[in-house]
Amino acid sequence: MKIHHLNCTSLCPLGGEHLGGEGDLWTRTTLVCHCLLVEGPDGLILVDTGFGLEDIRTPNRRMGAPFVWMMQPRLDQAETAIRQVTRLGFKPEDVRHIVLTHLDLDHAGGLADFPWAKVHVYGAEHAAAMAPATFVERERYRSVMWEHGPDWALASAPEGGERWFGLECVRDLPGLPPEVLMVPMPGHTRGHAAVAVQGEGKWALHAGDAYFYRGEVDPAGPHCPGVLGFYEQLMEVDHEKRLHNQARLRELARDHGDQVTLFCAHDPVELARLAPHQQRPAPGYAAA
Repeated sequence: MKIHHLNCTSLCPLGGEHLGGEGDLWTRTTLVCHCLLVEGPDGLILVDTGFGLEDIRTPNRRMGAPFVWMMQPRLDQAETAIRQVTRLGFKPEDVRHIVLTHLDLDHAGGLADFPWAKVHVYGAEHAAAMAPATFVERERYRSVMWEHGPDWALASAPEGGERWFGLECVRDLPGLPPEVLMVPMPGHTRGHAAVAVQGEGKWALHAGDAYFYRGEVDPAGPHCPGVLGFYEQLMEVDHEKRLHNQARLRELARDHGDQVTLFCAHDPVELARLAPHQQRPAPGYAAA
């Protein structure tokens, strides 16, 4: 299947110049919302959505004023998934399925632009979003983003522990080909999952927010800028599980890097490597 790598909203957080590692030059455009558009056998599959048209039109109502003030999203309709779908020559109705890593507002805002699509999400994540239990959960999950009533398809891990490169996985997602599966990776949220897609000869693993910085999954020496690491801890629900899953991703990169392309949702360098036309690092930004 052909995979298109999209940036479905740029985030320019306050203090963004401190989010890069040594040698990086992070400017006011520091984070991306890396999404996938997959040409499946029966239509298009969108992995995460970034923000949607209504988020751009009414950001404070949809995202919340604190998020808008802190993260400074670029309010550009051209970056929304629906606009990029049409720019690639498809019709919005061609998007039949949406697979979400989790329901944080910067990953699920575009759901309303594709109300006919079946929305696949891990069951534990759906439960958390429908009944947020903490202040952080009440801030990260914006019920306005699914007030249109999505056609939910809730995934759960099968008994017997089916594996994908040694990782627990969920196959046979309703209506999706076997080349698309979910890999449970809780920690950032209660029901966070990575999404694997077998493309043209190689698997792609969208790790969502299991990590934020490419250095965190470097098998030779994991590292992360301090400010970014602090933000990850601020947003996590389970510290031990999050770190455990990062260790599993490092093992995947070490043992199967020739078979799997690994990337997260927000690292602009990873996106630039996979889709240079989508997000070019600022002059001086280290690609190492």
